[in-house]
Amino acid sequence: MQIEAESDAEAVARWLAEYRASGQTQRAYRREAERLLLWLGEQGRGLGELRRHDLDAFEAFLADPRPAERWIGPVRPREDPRWRPFRGPLSASSRRQSLVILQGMYAWLVEAGWVGHNPFRLMRDKRRRLDNRQGGIERYLERPLWDWFWAWLDRPLPADAAPRQRFERSRRRLVFGFAYLLAPRIGEMSAARMNDFVRREGRWWWRVVGKGDKAAQVPVPPDMLALLVAWREALDLPPHPASNDDGPLLRALDGVRGLGDNRLYRLIRDAFGEAADALEAEQGDEARDAAARLRQATPHWLRHTALTHQAQAGVELRYLAGTARHSRLDTTARYLHAEDEEWHRQQARHGLGDGGEEAGPGDAGGSRWGA
Repeated sequence: MQIEAESDAEAVARWLAEYRASGQTQRAYRREAERLLLWLGEQGRGLGELRRHDLDAFEAFLADPRPAERWIGPVRPREDPRWRPFRGPLSASSRRQSLVILQGMYAWLVEAGWVGHNPFRLMRDKRRRLDNRQGGIERYLERPLWDWFWAWLDRPLPADAAPRQRFERSRRRLVFGFAYLLAPRIGEMSAARMNDFVRREGRWWWRVVGKGDKAAQVPVPPDMLALLVAWREALDLPPHPASNDDGPLLRALDGVRGLGDNRLYRLIRDAFGEAADALEAEQGDEARDAAARLRQATPHWLRHTALTHQAQAGVELRYLAGTARHSRLDTTARYLHAEDEEWHRQQARHGLGDGGEEAGPGDAGGSRWGA
């Protein structure tokens, strides 16, 4: 055996340690491994006892974890006894991604000598299925809904608003502006520091170390710089960050401590929920579908929204890929909806003729195809 471990949990911990340089990836992988370990634990079984025929049952479990009260619950700290491993049933793409991750985990455990086989290798290639079935991005807010949402966020507070309300409004504007203008992942947002924003030759850039431990620099547009200045003013800081300003960008109510991923996730989801309530209250049944979409939205929708709207604004694919920090252009190309729109426009030319004045030659009544 190539690792020191006395239990499945310890063996998995050794595997997760390989991803310590990327906290977000490590957390995502831990979540999938934990779900499998808990599922097996319910049956009194270990990793080495998993067989190919078990995997269909496990995938069905991911799609519908039962009993719900045992497996599903809101976001809570891991040490809270009310913590649950699922927020809800997993979508088809999330289930495939889970199986891809676990296949990689088993491959590592086989090499480490902890288990003798990798049952996931006997399944159809989940990674290929996931890639081949990736269509265009659909989990985003269409431009009119985003415009309404930002206008709602930007509404002024009453003159007698408390300092806490003013602080939270400023923070909320920065969070959503940052997400929309720079397309970060939620872990990148919570990890951002003030001095990640740097000026070089008169231009501002955002430095980020993202997925796969890849470092990048993304141009900061004027609107983002204005939000940053306003946020720093709310924190009683100079307008622009200095190179030695290593404080967290997003902060708790004390203005000092940073926001963790879970707190940031709840902040974003709460804002979407409040906005949905406001939209329905103002526009009634006409806004029911839009409000439902806001309630469905997650923080990652903001990244999809940002990249989709940049593509619609005409940002070239190579620059869009730079902002997204994708290693493959075909990944970024999923945000290009222009051809879909043009296809739809041209398809609209094809309809059921009514035999009226605008019918083309030979289409009016009396043609040889007449009834």
